Amino acid sequence: MAVSTKRTQGLADKHFHYCPGCTHGIIHRLVAEAIEELGVLEKTVGVCPVGCAVFAYDYFNCDMIEAAHGRAPAVATGVKRVLPESVVFTYQGDGDLAAIGTAETVHAAARGERITTIFVNNAVYGMTGGQMAPTTLLGQKTTTTPFGRQSSVAGYPLKVSEMVATIDGAAYVTRVAVNSPKNILRAKKAILKAFNVQLKGLGFSLVEVLSTCPTNWGLSPPEALRWVKEKMIPVYPLGDFKVPEDEV
Repeated sequence: MAVSTKRTQGLADKHFHYCPGCTHGIIHRLVAEAIEELGVLEKTVGVCPVGCAVFAYDYFNCDMIEAAHGRAPAVATGVKRVLPESVVFTYQGDGDLAAIGTAETVHAAARGERITTIFVNNAVYGMTGGQMAPTTLLGQKTTTTPFGRQSSVAGYPLKVSEMVATIDGAAYVTRVAVNSPKNILRAKKAILKAFNVQLKGLGFSLVEVLSTCPTNWGLSPPEALRWVKEKMIPVYPLGDFKVPEDEV
């Protein structure tokens, strides 16, 4: 029987632990496919976060390192400098990257570290029980904002891609989503481009991916996909915020 589709060699033959409707699994596959298609699987090193993707080392078929909470860009920096021919990426959520790890991200970009960061933004702390994250939308209810996030109390959502794009050492910064087949295809292209930026030695690259969290949002999986389209994308518009000069 002809095989129409198969698991990418970039992923291990294991079931994901993520909640039903969570799109971490889709993002994992896109990253793994990109690494395989570029022919760099054997020389890739990934750095796991603390958060929902803490067990990412079980899923990717490349060398993986577990970093302390928020420190993935610092660990990735060390790996890339010691093994400059390696392809190094971090895989981080909004709590790991945009809260405790903000400084590491900003300064890795400022130094122009030749690493690739996959930033998964689901607007909430997923693993620890659904608390407000730096990316939580105004009015969004979480366990720590039961009446909705208020700017007068908790400030405004942090727009990481827009911020990182202002940094000179950042070569490629983009925001994508995985809430529809069309957007998934665009996300795949962005991830491939980010790794190519690293392979060309152009500097720091970041792909922000808008993702779902049905469990903590209190929505069904289909409702969560619609929430990304109707609520998240208007606040976090999709598209490139910075591209290498030779591709402008």
